[in-house]
Amino acid sequence: MQQGDGNLRVGVLGVQGSVKEHMDKLKLIKGIEAVEAKDRDTILTLDALIIPGGESTAIGKILVDFGLKDAILKLNERKVPIWGTCAGMILMAKHIVNDERIHLGIMDITVRRNAYGSQIDSFKTRLMIPAVSENEIEAVFIRAPYIESVGDGVRILAKYEGKIVAAQQDNLLATAFHPELTDDLSFYKYFLGL
Repeated sequence: MQQGDGNLRVGVLGVQGSVKEHMDKLKLIKGIEAVEAKDRDTILTLDALIIPGGESTAIGKILVDFGLKDAILKLNERKVPIWGTCAGMILMAKHIVNDERIHLGIMDITVRRNAYGSQIDSFKTRLMIPAVSENEIEAVFIRAPYIESVGDGVRILAKYEGKIVAAQQDNLLATAFHPELTDDLSFYKYFLGL
């Protein structure tokens, strides 16, 4: 659903979390119209959507209260690319080990929230992710989750210390880390290639 100028409309769910950081990265990529998506109508016009890191419980509540959940589910039905980073990954998961709430439930992954500890346990590392880049990618983990298990249709893209930290299922991409906090655009280009 490209607009008249030929640019892809890529939205960042603009309710909470690292919205500005994702918007800034998208603006560096040619052919992209970066859109802060705060309402149902805007979400439904998108060619791709990023669900940023933040507080998954708060974002999940906002999705329901403002009717945004149904709009995102409609995007997924249309196979529009959706990428969840950190809290976004939790929101997309069909199963959350340490939380009975399921938010969007669109990706066949089982996630553990705050798996690496609290804010003070945040860290940076470098990962080789051949599907995404031939170079090492800097990965920033902040109160990060990880994926404990994946369903049959899910491709594991990256592991850190034996734990799954990036995966893809059809039009869906999930990362436990925050590519928006680095200078590397590899994950954005990979996502936009979906």
